[in-house]
Amino acid sequence: MGNCHTVGPNEALVVSGGCCGSDVKQYVYGGWAWAWWCITDTQRISLEIMTLQPRCEDVETAEGVALTVTGVAQVKIMTEKELLAVACEQFLGKNVQDVKNVVLQTLEGHLRSILGTLTVEQIYQDRDQFAKLVREVAAPDVGRMGIEILSFTIKVDKGVVPLAGTDGETTTQGLDGLSERCAQYKKDGADFAKWRCVLKISDNTPSALAIMENANVLARYASICQQNGIVPIVEPEILPDGDHDLKRCQYVTEKVLAAVYKALSDHHVYLEGTLLKPNMVTPGHSCPTKYSPEEIAMATVTALRRTVPPAVPGVTFLSGGQSEEEASINLNAINTCPLVRPWALTFSYGRALQASALSAWRGQKDNATAATEEFVKRAEVNGDGPMGGDPKSCVPMDGGAPGTTSLWVGGDTEGHVPRADRRHRGLCPTVGGMPRSRSPLGAR
Repeated sequence: MGNCHTVGPNEALVVSGGCCGSDVKQYVYGGWAWAWWCITDTQRISLEIMTLQPRCEDVETAEGVALTVTGVAQVKIMTEKELLAVACEQFLGKNVQDVKNVVLQTLEGHLRSILGTLTVEQIYQDRDQFAKLVREVAAPDVGRMGIEILSFTIKVDKGVVPLAGTDGETTTQGLDGLSERCAQYKKDGADFAKWRCVLKISDNTPSALAIMENANVLARYASICQQNGIVPIVEPEILPDGDHDLKRCQYVTEKVLAAVYKALSDHHVYLEGTLLKPNMVTPGHSCPTKYSPEEIAMATVTALRRTVPPAVPGVTFLSGGQSEEEASINLNAINTCPLVRPWALTFSYGRALQASALSAWRGQKDNATAATEEFVKRAEVNGDGPMGGDPKSCVPMDGGAPGTTSLWVGGDTEGHVPRADRRHRGLCPTVGGMPRSRSPLGAR
């Protein structure tokens, strides 16, 4: 007697043993296998895409300049029989975090060694090529574990420093030489730049010192960008870690945004030539109370109305670890909130646009069409539904399951990042952005 075991496409079943005690293993994914009681052993291993955040701090470049580089890698165990067998030999019986740790150490080792061979200019001016180099160099070692690197991107900053007398709070370095770098970015074709500062909510944080320091850093960055003809995207993010409720997040968000716009005024920043990229006002991920999209929208719009001047042309929300569906539905609720909203309210999502597409792709060329369709679907959902239309449009009309899995991975997963973006030269009109003729400071 025995049992029939089934597995989906994101999990593999390893069957070993049998009537003769054979050591031969059978590998099954997206199918089924028969296992005899007592004499057959079955184990499972995840084939889900794993997100890693390799980080190398204070690594000296070829010129001796210390940089901090944060990467985001998408990896997964390969499904070809020989490679799956290799992965199972190393990782079968281990949890996903153990697998992540092994791959993370490998990526960080290669990242650190390559950084030491390049100049700051080489790293800054062609990050895509740098990321490609790291991926190509690391791929053979990772491949010997039966794991494939699906994507790898990097973000470069000059590190963070602790604020003395605070509860583990930090601020961002990198203002030194930023004007020269912005001038080069402009020559290279960048019209927008983004600088992210992060604050956290706890019993003791964010402190007044952390709020003031990070607000001034953002204001100085914005001023430097505008002096060089670049539109600054100002991103003060309040992390969703913790068990705080919606009221606490709204209070902190208002304090932070008020300080940011006070600092922007003190630094004579032209508000019509800026964009704000804030978090939505949401409860902490460990908060036991669940709030409706309408409650989140009311708290978010109220916080913005109390702090953000109407001269600011656009607010582009980050997803903040929300699931794809949550990010879309909450943005829709924000745009239908019964309060006056003098700004364009749109989205600047990363994971909340990409997660379903990556899951559909799974690193297989044959899945490229399905992945593209999934990405377009998420873009359409965010571009049409969340602009104040029918909330039902936030759910795929073909009956497909929207992304309901939380994309929060805890902690500051992006890092403090000054970025120049040469790709986005204007907000897309279909997502509620400004007409390109209104984009300031030469943003075409």
